[in-house]
Amino acid sequence: MIKTSLPSSQNPTAPAQAVDHCRDVTRDHSKTFFLGSRLFPLRQRQAVWAVYAACRTGDDIADESTADSVSAELDVWWGRIQNAFAGRPGTDPVDTALAWAARTYPIPLSAFAELHDGLRMDLGGHVYRDMDDLTLYCRRVAGVIGFMIAPVSGFSGGEKTLQHALMLGQAMQLTNILRDVGEDLTRGRVYLPQSLLTQYGVTRADLKRGVVTPEYRALMAHLCALARDWYAEGRAGIPCLHGSARLAVATAARAYEGILDDLERAGYDNFNRRAYVSSTRKLLMLPRAWWELRGAAGG
Repeated sequence: MIKTSLPSSQNPTAPAQAVDHCRDVTRDHSKTFFLGSRLFPLRQRQAVWAVYAACRTGDDIADESTADSVSAELDVWWGRIQNAFAGRPGTDPVDTALAWAARTYPIPLSAFAELHDGLRMDLGGHVYRDMDDLTLYCRRVAGVIGFMIAPVSGFSGGEKTLQHALMLGQAMQLTNILRDVGEDLTRGRVYLPQSLLTQYGVTRADLKRGVVTPEYRALMAHLCALARDWYAEGRAGIPCLHGSARLAVATAARAYEGILDDLERAGYDNFNRRAYVSSTRKLLMLPRAWWELRGAAGG
């Protein structure tokens, strides 16, 4: 069971330069996540940045390292995570910030262990046979982020709330996959499950041609609907988060789901363009997120 708070004597001051570095990493790599993070109180915001930067470091290794070195580099990254949790960070500012966050909040190391397993699924051309395979991947590389963030915000509802957080992270990862089909193909990665490709009459050769056929649109519509179901299930747990974390997570979730809206408006063309939500639209989502939370609290 994840505890929701630590005694004040165990709450050391955040290392300013290390946390600022993690803030910059978050802002530069995910404007949507950064927008949501800004709505946390300062101390929680700093921990969220540390967690994001640590996860991002592993993700960058999986995406950008050479095939010959990526496995070893991921193992080094995992060792750094373990050392940070043990209070033995190296000189890297991400490690320093994560060590502080892990001392300050009951972030589970087991969530990072699952993330490590998920990142290793990107090695060697892993084939996703069915939705169970893809769901496991979404859980490992993003769903477990909910397990990291919920203890930072504090929450009620126990394991049920954590399962909602898991679903929200999975929804965001599935959104990433649907947005990045064309980009992932350039890396030799296909996350779309083979069983669904067969069901909808889409071949890997079709994907490589980058043509949006009626069959492909039907497949995308199916997966977008699934992602929206996951968002709905995940949002059910947001009212159980404490304080302004509710609005922070609700805003990030609403903005991320907006990527699906843009993908749908573009006729599911994720080969020739990248679906996105403009900064203006994200800001306009704030009142809607607040109103939905107000309604949930009133209900």
